[in-house]
This record gives sequence, structure tokens and C-alpha cells, in this order.
Amino acid sequence: MSVPSSASLVPSRSSMLKKVVEGVSQPVWLVSDTRRPSDIQWFQEAYGPVTQTVRVVALEQSRQQRGWVFTPGVDDAESECGLDDFEDFNWVIENHGEEQLLEEQLQNLLGFIRSRL
Repeated sequence: MSVPSSASLVPSRSSMLKKVVEGVSQPVWLVSDTRRPSDIQWFQEAYGPVTQTVRVVALEQSRQQRGWVFTPGVDDAESECGLDDFEDFNWVIENHGEEQLLEEQLQNLLGFIRSRL
């Protein structure tokens, strides 16, 4: 008698993503929490060049001013830094505490989104 491995009982991340978006049509999808290159790869393979990736970055000093404190085992886990070496983002939004610069970047992104509707 063969017993399935525990890995075969857990649906893959790709199959879960497919189930969420399968058969649903929207002009724009915002996916706010991709954490691994494989997440981005799935969207790029499923939707091709219409996929736009956005990364929000902030200096550690800016993050600390907002109350962030580095927690070993959490902030250095793959789920938090799995995309740090990913270089192919379409958009990089800098959120270092300069409100006008942030607003300009967000307006550019919103203009792009509106142009696709």
C-alpha cells in the first residue's frame, strides 16, 4: 500500500492562485502581497506582458522612524526578503518619508493604470 507524501496533499501555490483568478475578468488586478519570485513568475506566465510589478522601498532609517524594529527570524525570513534580489520590477516606489515625491510616484503609477482601462 502506498501512502501519499504530505507534499502531495498540500495544493501548490500556483494551483491556489489559479483557483482564485480562474474565470474572473477584471480590467485591473492589484495583488498586494507577493513574496517570492515564483509568485511573480506565475502571474507573468498566466498574464504575460500585461503583468506589472511594483516594489515599495524605504530606507531602514525611515522604517525605524515609523516604529519598525528588526526582528531576527521574522524580518530576515524568505517571506520577508524573498524578492530582495529580484531586479525586474516595472515600478519602484520610494517611500522614504518625502510626501511630495511619494505622491508624484503614485500619480505616475495611477496614470499608467488609468491608461490601461
